[in-house]
Amino acid sequence: MSFPDKAERAKCWSNRDDFWKCLDEHAPKHSSTSGEKVPSACQALRKQFEQSCPGQWVKHFDRKRTYEQFKEKMASGYDPLEERVLAGEKPQAKAK
Repeated sequence: MSFPDKAERAKCWSNRDDFWKCLDEHAPKHSSTSGEKVPSACQALRKQFEQSCPGQWVKHFDRKRTYEQFKEKMASGYDPLEERVLAGEKPQAKAK
C-alpha cells in the first residue's frame, strides 16, 4: 500500500476510532498487543480498521492504545513491581 492520501488517512483514523470505541464499550481492558482475541462484537470493526490502514499503522495504533492504557493505570497508582511481588516473584537484585 502506498502512502495514504488525506481521505484515506481520515478513513483509517475514523475506523480506528470506531474500533477503539467498541473495545471501550465491550472489553475496556483488551490489549491487541497481547494476542488476546478480539471480542465478537468488535471483529467487523477490527477488520475494517485493518483494511483501511497500512499494516505498520495498525501495529503502531495497537501499541499506542496499550501504552495509553498502561499510562492510565500508572496514573491511578498502579505499581508493576508490586504486582510481581503479589504474584510470588522475587525482586531481582541490582547488578553492581
